[in-house]
Order: sequence, then structure tokens, then C-alpha cells
Amino acid sequence: MDSHTLYRVTKEDQPRLEQLLSVCFAKDPLYCKLIPDEDTRKRLMPELFHCDMEEMLATCEIFADSPQIRGILVVSDESEPYDFFQYVMAELHAVLKTDEYLIKEDPSLKTFWNFLLGKDYLNSRWTDQLHQKERLHIIYLAVDPAVQHHGISAVLLGEAIRYAQEHRLMISLETHNEKNVDFYKHFGFKLYGVVEKHFGLKQYCMIREVQ
Repeated sequence: MDSHTLYRVTKEDQPRLEQLLSVCFAKDPLYCKLIPDEDTRKRLMPELFHCDMEEMLATCEIFADSPQIRGILVVSDESEPYDFFQYVMAELHAVLKTDEYLIKEDPSLKTFWNFLLGKDYLNSRWTDQLHQKERLHIIYLAVDPAVQHHGISAVLLGEAIRYAQEHRLMISLETHNEKNVDFYKHFGFKLYGVVEKHFGLKQYCMIREVQ
């Protein structure tokens, strides 16, 4: 994905990305279920997002609303060719580091086990059912709670939609927060399905077809 209006983040921005995601997802239903103990969650989330950002800086496109990074958009352009070896190595490294952090912060292995049970909420594997490679997948859309409701998420999402329409791409995403469903519907998304496998947690799988 390319953008002439959004700020393309760099490796130097990684600490700010990790901090922003930790704040934005502190009360997210997914992480509250996977890491139910609040103190453990506070310790773990910066480390988990450190793993995520290392992997995604290598394999995805990450944009912010501005160099101040008040909101970010992380996308995977499934229509673009990619380096399979680089992708696999980045993913393997992230998995190993994540497991290390989970075990270190909770030696009882309860959190580690929760992540194993919750793998279907974490891997976006539901998109295999779409049989659609001409697709943009939104991994993260997050805005600092201090500046929410100022149109930043609309700017970020709108740019993804513009690019997808220009290149005739479907957009897919998932959210674990039911209140987000209507927000995405406002931008032309529809509910494709709901994953509910463990923890009494629902994952809302959404797509926006080329219009």
C-alpha cells in the first residue's frame, strides 16, 4: 500500500508504536481474556507489541496520521509479492520471543496456555475462506484514547479504502469489540462471520468488497 497523505513510520518510530498500542489495547476484550490478570497484562503488553512491531516492520506497511503518531494503521497487502523466507523468519522470531515473554511473566503457564487456546483469534486464518488474494488486510487500526473522536481513525481508514478502491482490492479485518462493528459498517464494511471458540469471546470478521 502507498499513501501520499499519511506518514510512513520507520524503525526509529518503533518505541512510540509499541507505547501507543499498549495504551490503545489495555482494555481490549481479546487481551483481557488472554491475560485476565491486570498486573500481568500491564507488564506483558509492551513486550508483546515489541514482538509484533518487529515482525510487522519487516513484513507489513505501517502508517500514522502524522509524525506525532497519534493513530496508526498496519496493513498487509496480500496482492503484493513478498519474500517468503523473510516472512517466515520474521514470524518465527516473533513467535519464539512472544512465548519467552509469556513464560517469563507468568511461570504458571496459564497465560501461555491461553494464547495457545486463543490462536484462532490471533492468526487471521478466517481470511482463507475468502479465497481472495487481491485483498488488503487491516491488522491494526488504533488511535490514542486522548485524541479519539477527532476524526483520526476516519482519516486512516479512509486512506486504506481509497487505495483499495484504486487497486480493486477487497479489504478484510477483524475486531473483538462489538461496538466497532457499526463504525466499520459506516465505511461500507459488512459482517462476514463471527468466530467464537474459547473464553466466551467473539471475533467479528468483516470485509469491504470493491465498490
